[in-house]
Formats: sequence, C-alpha cells, structure tokens
Amino acid sequence: MSNVSYYTAEGLKKLKEELNQLRDVERPLASQAIAEARDKGDLSENAEYDAAKEAQGLLELKIAKLEETLANARLIDESQLDTSKVLVLSTVKLRNKQNGMEMKYTLVAESEADLKSGKISVTSPIGKGLLGKKVGDTASISVPNGTLKFEILEITRN
Repeated sequence: MSNVSYYTAEGLKKLKEELNQLRDVERPLASQAIAEARDKGDLSENAEYDAAKEAQGLLELKIAKLEETLANARLIDESQLDTSKVLVLSTVKLRNKQNGMEMKYTLVAESEADLKSGKISVTSPIGKGLLGKKVGDTASISVPNGTLKFEILEITRN
C-alpha cells in the first residue's frame, strides 16, 4: 500500500519540476547515449552501451518513484489547519528543559525538510514527538543519546 504524503504548494511544485526535468531532458539524453553507443559496433563487448543502458534503467526507476510520490501527494490547505495543536506545517517554538535553550521548527513533509532553514520532517524523531502536542505540553523525545524533553511555548502557521 502506498503512503500518502502531504506537501505545501512550494514542495509539490518542486516535485513536479524535478519530474518534468527527468522526463523532458534526462530521458532523451539517456536514449541518445544508448543510440550513440549502439552505433559503435558489437554490443556484446561494448561497455559504453552497457553503462548507458544501466544509467537509463536507474533514470526510469527514479521517474517511476517520483510519479508514485506525486500520485500519493496531497496539497495541504493551510487555512484549514488547527493552530491549537502541532500538525504538519506548524511552526513550533520550543524550550529544551535540560538547558533552557529555545528553538523554532516548522514541521514539513520529509522531502521538504531543511534543518538550516528550520524545517524538520514530521517523520523525524523530534517531528513525531511534537505531533498532536499543545502549548504548555512537554514532549519527551527519544534520541540516540537519551531522552530530550521539550516544552511547547507557541504554535503558529506561516
């Protein structure tokens, strides 16, 4: 069974652009490389042909995976999201109870995660631990070096 993934409009647009790039640019280039290698003679001893065929197979696999991801992608209507608890696309302000440090994360789909810009995946340990929590709740999150406790200070939408 396929997994449904939720995306922002920006994330869905990036997926579609990547798929179009693979279909419209990379696929014809792979076919051209195979044709050029085929023209060089005996296919049984043609390493260039074998490499081109393998590259085409990997490209087709990547295209198929992206098509499946897009088929199971759902656009999130941000106006319909509840701000009383942590959900996908929530921006959450947290305080680490051990050291008092405050941080802010936005929970996004796995493919949109970017820690540098404060976007973490809902499937990450912290993302999973925060889902469903409300302001004032404490989230206990198991990480490889123990358990972190975060207090939810604020939940907003961008």
